[in-house]
Amino acid sequence: MNRSEFLKGMLLTAIGLHITPLSVFANNQTSYSTAQLTGKGGLDLLGSSQQLQKKVWKAYEEMQAAAKSKGINIQVVSGYRTYARQKAIYEAKYRRFTKEGRSAEEAIAEILKYSTLPGTSRHHWGTDMDIIDANQPQPASVLEEEHYHGDGVYSKMKAWLDIHSESFGFYEVYDNSESRKGFQYEPWHFSYKPISLPMLEEFMCIDLDTIIAQGDLSGKHVLKGSFLHRYYMENILDINPELIP
Repeated sequence: MNRSEFLKGMLLTAIGLHITPLSVFANNQTSYSTAQLTGKGGLDLLGSSQQLQKKVWKAYEEMQAAAKSKGINIQVVSGYRTYARQKAIYEAKYRRFTKEGRSAEEAIAEILKYSTLPGTSRHHWGTDMDIIDANQPQPASVLEEEHYHGDGVYSKMKAWLDIHSESFGFYEVYDNSESRKGFQYEPWHFSYKPISLPMLEEFMCIDLDTIIAQGDLSGKHVLKGSFLHRYYMENILDINPELIP
């Protein structure tokens, strides 16, 4: 089943059952707590400045070693991220955009080009990482699409990852498919499928409306109803189909 068929099927299921898409998967979680799934602790992590779950870190080190033999030094610049950290990112961007004169709706739309709502980030899981090639001269802003293609400083690394990353369990999350909605293309963001796929499956069981409502976020009057449902379908689920349960 392709991406569009999957999302269409979810929406039809919701309509047929007279429930919202946020409650289609209202089953009991089995392996992960709500705290673990929303960045509020409880995961077994490795790393110092950047952290990943232990199994993810081991797979990352194996991929890193393989890349080094080709002169590529894969380094994580963003791994595990707490709920508090994600909220700080969200609130700082909200303040900046609204000070520029944007409405709450416009500010949140701008935030959601690259940043998630707190409690919904894949970085909360310790399975996802943003990466660069540390062997290259570092630009002022490292996570820019232009650096990963063409003559970009990380283009050699990206070309290597396109061939080899999946053999280590890592998949690009927000690919450059023309049909994909939600977050912008992120050639730097990779996820360890053996763990992130079941974590997404269990995340789909929690009550997202409650998680967002409890966060007391700026612009919270926007973050409900059809807006939140669209965010769920397009930002959380409209990703690389290899990473969808």
